[in-house]
Amino acid sequence: MEKVLWISLFLLCAYCLIPGVMSLVFGFGVFRKARARREVAFTFDDGPDPDYTPQLLDLLGKYKIKATFFVLGSKAEKHAELIHRIHREGHLIGIHNYVHQPNWLLAPWKVRRQINRSVEIVERITGERPIYYRPPWGLLTLLDFRLRRQFRMVLWSTMARDWKSKGSLAVKKRLLKRIRGGAVILLHDSGTTWGADRDAPQYTIEALEEVFQEISLQDNQCVRVDEMMQLHEQGRETQVHMGKRLLLFAWMKWEKAFHLVFRVKPIDVQNRFLHVRVRVYRGETIRLSDGEEIRRGDRIVELHFDNGLLYAMATGSQSPVQLAIKMIRATEQVMPKILYYILQHPSFPDIKGVYGVSLIHRGAKKFGFTLGELPKGILSFFTRMYLRMLLLVLHPSGKQRLQTNARQLIPKTIAMSTKELLRRYSREIENPSGVEQDCSLSPSS
Repeated sequence: MEKVLWISLFLLCAYCLIPGVMSLVFGFGVFRKARARREVAFTFDDGPDPDYTPQLLDLLGKYKIKATFFVLGSKAEKHAELIHRIHREGHLIGIHNYVHQPNWLLAPWKVRRQINRSVEIVERITGERPIYYRPPWGLLTLLDFRLRRQFRMVLWSTMARDWKSKGSLAVKKRLLKRIRGGAVILLHDSGTTWGADRDAPQYTIEALEEVFQEISLQDNQCVRVDEMMQLHEQGRETQVHMGKRLLLFAWMKWEKAFHLVFRVKPIDVQNRFLHVRVRVYRGETIRLSDGEEIRRGDRIVELHFDNGLLYAMATGSQSPVQLAIKMIRATEQVMPKILYYILQHPSFPDIKGVYGVSLIHRGAKKFGFTLGELPKGILSFFTRMYLRMLLLVLHPSGKQRLQTNARQLIPKTIAMSTKELLRRYSREIENPSGVEQDCSLSPSS
């Protein structure tokens, strides 16, 4: 018996309590408030009511305010003329079930039946199918989250507890104290539901007369929930864009410091597409396609893309194809200059080849590079994370590419022997203009 009780409590928590807390308290899966400075959204539940809804509509019209009404299907069916008026006057209509019963006390199929019936009633009256839904008392179950496929779930950020007859002054004080930009305000235009006082909406309407005056003085703007959602998305995009710009700025500063500390310099002062440093190779043996090998202790030229230039190329390209063409052309121009740099370097006889690690390796074989897998281990893991973060920062569609092309975005080693460079590009080097000839870039070890 005790075991059955514990199982029942667990199922109750999983089905009702946890989803309810997640949505009401943390806003999971629902819209509660927006990133907005001046806009607020007034919403009215439990109507339409033949006594109070017309008064409320008159008041909204007087102040030229658009609001959102979450209506009960049973009342909409009885008072079709009010639904028609709400729609005609430019307000948004959402669904609040057919009757005011909490979803926690209804079977999932009954919730769906109530919603669908209400939708059909409103659509028949207005000609538009409502897609916004607020559950009674804001209580959602686990299965209610499936409704997100068809509806935008809307709760609230501010309430005035106006379902009780405590006078207009109490409602006014609560509203003026709690209204902020981005607020979604819960009010009621009917007092016939369980727990409400029948005359409570009268005090709400009286309070709103003064609240609307105060809001206009504060230069706030009242909008519908759908308009608030749109503002929220715009604000989120702006915030993400600003955050990305800040991250990019910090990344570029980090890269500049890295180049300074490790003496990484551009191969071409006029075209900074590629940066290099000479160092001793410390990794596992790399077997190249021409039969040569780069072994631990060999001196190599390490390759680094200029990420600032890559970002400029990416943002200046109208499509991935255009970006790819730009990179191919830049690589074609820089390859002979890599060879010239090696030939002019004091350590030339000891430089075995060039080496780098990059996500950008498609088409590298065309230029003579051998592609290899990164050895498994901590270094490989952090290299992958670093390069993926770099793509997220630099590429305008970096997040989408990481989500859709995750399997393709695997960093690989790219390497080529000095002999292969000579074979392929020796005819193209005649002291290429702009090549860095400052031999102070000494080998690191």
